[in-house]
Amino acid sequence: MNNETTTLISLKEAMKRVDHKLKALEAQFKELDFTKDNLTQKFELHSKTLASQAAQDELWTAVLALKFTSMELNILYSYVIEVLICLHTQVLEKLPDLVRGLPTLASVLRRKVKNKCIRVAWESVLDECGLQEGDITALCTFFIAHGNKAEHYSAKVRQMYIRDVTFMITNMIKNQGLQDGLLRAIQVIEKGKAVGAPEEQKPSLKELMPSVKN
Repeated sequence: MNNETTTLISLKEAMKRVDHKLKALEAQFKELDFTKDNLTQKFELHSKTLASQAAQDELWTAVLALKFTSMELNILYSYVIEVLICLHTQVLEKLPDLVRGLPTLASVLRRKVKNKCIRVAWESVLDECGLQEGDITALCTFFIAHGNKAEHYSAKVRQMYIRDVTFMITNMIKNQGLQDGLLRAIQVIEKGKAVGAPEEQKPSLKELMPSVKN
């Protein structure tokens, strides 16, 4: 075997070794890309979770720090409870076969997560009322924080005390989510979609709404 043949064989073997190393590096790069994408997704999810938690904490802080008088809180509470009752009523109208299984708004919120029919009905009602999930979170938070001590005022009584409740909200509530939720609740009432909730029919805190903070 001459020197040229030996050199050619050595070169081929060297190329094979290089090719194997390149394939190994390619596999490593693919694994690194997969790991990077996985970590990126986890980071984004964690960031969203933290942002959501921060927003909830800010909402609770804003609700608990409200400086309204008892009368003003009662007026806001009246709008909130009428809208929540309205939502529950309209969902039941869309799901007559599930009326017995959805006795409260709490049951609707709980079961819509796993039940597509309930979820579709819920989303349809929100769309018809011009409400968003964020609005419901704000209204539920307000209800939980103040519902145990507030009283329901009828529309006539509300007008006797405050003629421009929207100005009161925009002037005194700085949290955007809470402000938007309450303003949209008033719009729902004024459009005639919600019905009154007389004091004797006012549901208890546990009957109407679970804690949205948990």
